[in-house]
Amino acid sequence: MPGNISIKEEDLYQPVKSFLEKNGFTVNSEVLNCDVTAVLGGMLVVVEMNIALNLDVILQAVDRQKFADMVYIAVPKKSRLLFTKRWKKICHLLRRLEIGLLLVTIKKDFSYAEEVLKPLPFDRLRSISYAQRKRKAVLREINERHCDYNTGGSHKRKIVTSYRESAIQIAVILSMFHSCSIKEIREKGNLPEKFARILQANHYGWFERVKRGVYRLSEKGEKELKEYSELAEHFKDNLNPPADT
Repeated sequence: MPGNISIKEEDLYQPVKSFLEKNGFTVNSEVLNCDVTAVLGGMLVVVEMNIALNLDVILQAVDRQKFADMVYIAVPKKSRLLFTKRWKKICHLLRRLEIGLLLVTIKKDFSYAEEVLKPLPFDRLRSISYAQRKRKAVLREINERHCDYNTGGSHKRKIVTSYRESAIQIAVILSMFHSCSIKEIREKGNLPEKFARILQANHYGWFERVKRGVYRLSEKGEKELKEYSELAEHFKDNLNPPADT
């Protein structure tokens, strides 16, 4: 769609009408506040048009579902928005609401509408089955956290994930015992299996390798560990006692 063309809502009508007529519908515009109505046999389809896919047009479409058999939203096709995370989330919302989507390409010599989402019944069980990896990841993260050290809804703050918790626990051990082998760290703290990879990756820059398999806390680690004093004290209190006690 050329960038120099200013799109108005009425520019969408003819392409949408042509699309529906090609599929056998009889089309009318502006019927009792509906932008476009289309009838085929006993089926009534309503299309709500807008220059942007926003909440207002979605609410209009939901309202039309009270009496129409199928409802579409028609908006201009904007290539830069396609395949973005936000676009995928909007499409998922429309599927959940069982609303179809028409994208309209406007050109000086030729314009057309294409169906990118059909207004079909939403299969929630199928949707859940596709998200099993995400579900397992969420439950694993919950199970690996010791406490809730975050504030819901906070922004621009470091989130204490299970990974960061493990890094803090390692840092606590190194701050108390200076340098330790991987075996010693394992014995002193009840750490998950992934803890050795945390040391080796050193994602936060908290650790320094003294020699093979032996690590100490870096200056950056000492400084940033103070930001998690409450969690650090929790880990100090729960260190495993030495084997000879």
